[in-house]
Amino acid sequence: MLQAIATTTLLDDVFVEDTTTNSFEASIAEMTGFPAGLFVLSGTMGNQISMRTHLTAPPHAILCDHRSHVLEWEAGGVATLSQAIIKGVEPSNGTYLTLEDIQAKAVLSDDVHACPTRVISLENTLGGTIMPLAETRRISAWAREQGLIMHLDGARLWEAAAAGAGTIKEYSSCFDSVSLCFSKGLGAPVGSVIVGSQAFVKRARWIRKSIGGGIRQAGVLSAPMRVALEETFLGGQLQASHERARKIAAIWESYGGKLAMPVETNMVWLDLKSANLTVKEFIAVARDAGITTLGGRLVVHYQICDEAVDRLDKLMKGILEGEKSGVTNGANTLKRKEID
Repeated sequence: MLQAIATTTLLDDVFVEDTTTNSFEASIAEMTGFPAGLFVLSGTMGNQISMRTHLTAPPHAILCDHRSHVLEWEAGGVATLSQAIIKGVEPSNGTYLTLEDIQAKAVLSDDVHACPTRVISLENTLGGTIMPLAETRRISAWAREQGLIMHLDGARLWEAAAAGAGTIKEYSSCFDSVSLCFSKGLGAPVGSVIVGSQAFVKRARWIRKSIGGGIRQAGVLSAPMRVALEETFLGGQLQASHERARKIAAIWESYGGKLAMPVETNMVWLDLKSANLTVKEFIAVARDAGITTLGGRLVVHYQICDEAVDRLDKLMKGILEGEKSGVTNGANTLKRKEID
């Protein structure tokens, strides 16, 4: 990636002059089956620009999973940028939304009291779990019958494709726009690409400029994104992170631990409550063991070394075997010797 940055073009992307960025956008558009693509700085920016591009005048509402990034982790952007309300839907199966879940919450009325649903925003993967292609197609077919716009937060769609759930193009065909992130599992330092029709991307470029997302020498950012795509995704490295995630989950379960969500890709959700630990306590005990965490969600990258997994193994054993033996394992009482 550093070599790619050092040898990239240094032309102006605001004027659509940078050949490195233009070429990369075109390649992602081709991969997804869309006519055009646009480089943006982050997944959040990609989602927010997409919503603002699709939604031109209120009243309008966005329907999504109640845990979605666009609802929970984007600083209320749809309210400030798109003047939209966003309705979170809880999946009846506990894992992913179904057509029936969406139909139950969609507002199709033209009653003046109502705020009509205009966009269905799905996320894949969500929490590391995969939205099945068959269900995505069901939702898409119904949405198009109703004249609703389909957007995909595909920040981690690479993981679903690597797991064999469907190709990038198969999933993308269900949507009017897709946001793809290159700085998560793929490991680029910065960047996402949103794809859609020519008209969508033309307007999205305008919206991007209005919120300060226009970059002059964008080649220094798009060049390592291409390396991330080619070496990590196309090079088959994501499967290694999935295997490591399953190994970590198996370690936790071997000591009697429970998982909060199934391990389908590169995320392991530890059920800390069943282990009699709060998130704050787990962070503290992990830190004492030389492991930095943000809580019970472990996001696994293929470059995580065996030594780190071994250290995590010792930590898990200390926590869970201490619990079995009746030893209180809060942050203030779990002794260092139990995990050394």
